[in-house]
Amino acid sequence: MYSPTFRPVLSPCVGVCRLDEQGVLCLGCRRTTAEIARWGQMSDDERLRMMEVVLPMRESLAEQ
Repeated sequence: MYSPTFRPVLSPCVGVCRLDEQGVLCLGCRRTTAEIARWGQMSDDERLRMMEVVLPMRESLAEQ
C-alpha cells in the first residue's frame, strides 16, 4: 500500500556504467558488481547505509 511518507531508496546509478581498472567498482556509482546485482534485494536500511555511508566514503577515497 502506498503511503505519502514512504519514499523508496533510489538507485545511485548515474548512467556511467564502466568498471575501474581492477574490474571491481563502477566508475559512475562506486558500487561493486555484487552490490549492483544485489540492489533489488537489499532492504531499505541496507540501501540507505550504502547511499549515506559507503558510497560517500568511496568517493572521498577516489578523490585522493
